[in-house]
Amino acid sequence: MTETPLFDVQNIRKDFPILNRKVNGKPLVYFDNAATSQTPQQVIDTIVYYYQNYNANIHRGVHSLSQEATDSYEQARITIQQHFNIKASHEVIFTSGTTDAINLVANGFSSILKEGDEILVSAMEHHSNIVPWQMLCDQTRAVLKVIPMNQNGELVIESYHALLSDKTKLVFCNHVSNALGTINPIKEIIDGAHRIGAAVLIDGAQAAPHIKADVQALNVDFYTVSAHKICGPTGVGMLYGKEEWLNRLPPYQGGGEMIAEVTFEKTTYADLPHKFEAGTPNIAGGIAFGAALDYMNKIGFEAIAKYEDELLQYATAELLKIDGLKIYGEASKKAAVVSFNIQGIHPYDIGTILDKLGIAVRTGHHCAQPIMDFYQIPGTVRASFSFYNTKKEIAILVEGVKRAKAMLS
Repeated sequence: MTETPLFDVQNIRKDFPILNRKVNGKPLVYFDNAATSQTPQQVIDTIVYYYQNYNANIHRGVHSLSQEATDSYEQARITIQQHFNIKASHEVIFTSGTTDAINLVANGFSSILKEGDEILVSAMEHHSNIVPWQMLCDQTRAVLKVIPMNQNGELVIESYHALLSDKTKLVFCNHVSNALGTINPIKEIIDGAHRIGAAVLIDGAQAAPHIKADVQALNVDFYTVSAHKICGPTGVGMLYGKEEWLNRLPPYQGGGEMIAEVTFEKTTYADLPHKFEAGTPNIAGGIAFGAALDYMNKIGFEAIAKYEDELLQYATAELLKIDGLKIYGEASKKAAVVSFNIQGIHPYDIGTILDKLGIAVRTGHHCAQPIMDFYQIPGTVRASFSFYNTKKEIAILVEGVKRAKAMLS
């Protein structure tokens, strides 16, 4: 159970104060990273420093605090731009998270789509990348079609290409499945859609902790991320959109900051990105989002990916030694997520016992109910790993699952 050489996980763990706490008298083993990652002290300090030193509203303020806050907030936007290799900083729209970003795009396309247009969504989407498009179809009478998946938890790419037609206007797919860990072939999906003139939105919420996406190399039209998946705070995220698409879409919300001029007769809208950023934003959250990316880049995404893959392979091998345990999602390319069940035992019951042992996992359908319906199961136990987890913790998980099985069988 040796760790990757030169990857000093024990030193990294010192950055995360929550990992020192106990749950039910046991040291916390946190394997719910796909829901929310933990936050390092460096990011926590950034939030505290903002409120202690220059808490003020941003943009247009002439006083020093406002200017300092504006500078820090806009620097975070540039950090995000550089991290995802975005062409221009005004193509970065701050949102409250991935769900908000997807709804922003769906709202905009309600004025573009017409009856009979088709939009494609993959079978392994989070509800956040299903429900807004269903609502959009109800409004526009467009048709929603589904890219199927196979038993391994991989998209059937041949079926995807067969679904594309001159009626296809939009394609939506997650970069990484939150429920299965599958890394989808998004470059092929994007290229296929562009060949017939369709736009593509990629939900990058689950990919961002593991993969440093290059949106220009991908040539994607929209890409979404939530900060709380990548060591940042909750309540903030980003939408990347190509400038030409963001200029076509109408504003999502009306209010302060997103306007150029307002009279009772007419309102004109601000330039990008402010056109989509009505009201006072989560200023501290935006600044901390940038700090979280700085923190993870200092460790290095290649090192993170290599280490997390070791954790994934170790956990998969050890869990499969348990009789009756089945893993859902056996794609050839996976992020560090293992979803499993034990024959005859409800996942909720396993999760409850694991919690008593101080082990935090997620149970249920993981906001991906169509996946569970495909496998004809009520849900799974999901253990999702991050770069601050260890093989020793995985060994604790495996023993905990064995204990749960013995108690519940």
